[in-house]
Amino acid sequence: MISIDKLHASAVKITGLDDFGDQSYLEGLNVLVESYAAEASLTELGEKVQRAFLRGALVARALSEQAWKDNPGFSEVRIERPIFVLGLPRTGTTALHRLLTADPAHQGLELWLTDFPQPRPPRATWEDNPIFAMIQGQYQQHHLHNPEFMGLHYMDAAQVEECWQLLRQSVMSVSYECLAHIPSYSQWLRQQDWTPAYARHKRNLQLIGMPDAERRWVLKNPSHMFALNAILAVYPDALIVQTHRDPRTAIASVCSLNATASAGWSTVYEGAAVGRAQLDLWDRGLNQFNADRALHNPAQFVDVQYEDFVRDPLAAVESVYAGLGVPLSPEARSAMEALHTESQTGGRKPAHKYALSDFGLTEAAVLERFGS
Repeated sequence: MISIDKLHASAVKITGLDDFGDQSYLEGLNVLVESYAAEASLTELGEKVQRAFLRGALVARALSEQAWKDNPGFSEVRIERPIFVLGLPRTGTTALHRLLTADPAHQGLELWLTDFPQPRPPRATWEDNPIFAMIQGQYQQHHLHNPEFMGLHYMDAAQVEECWQLLRQSVMSVSYECLAHIPSYSQWLRQQDWTPAYARHKRNLQLIGMPDAERRWVLKNPSHMFALNAILAVYPDALIVQTHRDPRTAIASVCSLNATASAGWSTVYEGAAVGRAQLDLWDRGLNQFNADRALHNPAQFVDVQYEDFVRDPLAAVESVYAGLGVPLSPEARSAMEALHTESQTGGRKPAHKYALSDFGLTEAAVLERFGS
């Protein structure tokens, strides 16, 4: 069984820091650990992986607390008109996010800085940074041992990633229930107010973006759908970009992604169990988002259809800039065109095969949930 005391002790040993800030995160951590023990049927490998995930969250939390003390000016950094990309998983959010962050006027959240929060060092120094080298080495090993995952979701320490990695400091993320059968934690999470977690999320962005305060943040995470009201409470001038795709394809794809990511971790979370869990989760998330969206200014939302994005990525990007009320600069267009070309070749070229039937689902069952 995962021990919360041992998690903290291990995080202290790794960082040399014992200040984890206010104790609000402990409620969720206790619920999650108990849910793993009672419901997840973790294998030895699964328990080892989940322990590492939770230890990493505590390490990042302690590092943020120390970095805020070391950089008191972070609180003066303004975050204006950020872009949040969201939608059902596997609807083009990752590709759109990475194109938007190719604009030199924008910044995204690089994966290694979610693990080691700090003011972003100059890019030219990263390869010589021992922390970056360690984290990059971990992802290279992951790709070596799990090559099939690269076709589903390419990851690199230097690449912009989902910002749920910051929400894990508050132990609030649907990512946990995407990778394990933990209904008690799921029930607890759906009853929470996400606003404090997003307030901490913002403080981390202020810290990380200190050297680039003039650049606009572009953030992405499908699970933002569960927290729209909190996002707009913390970031009231945010532009919300929602991606759309046939739910039959999206649900099959996210089931495949999460089943591949968690393979061998549990004796119950596989096949049809993954299908039921993901169908329930994302049906609820989309319904909640649609209800919350209706309460806010329509001008703060831009919709991007997956088929339109695949057919003409730059036209879809231009619709986002239109929502912001700013032009797409020649420099940004050139950078985006180069990135798009790169994404279609080599190790980052999409190579994902999946079927609803692999997860005990049918097209009719998905359409019944998602309707039109």
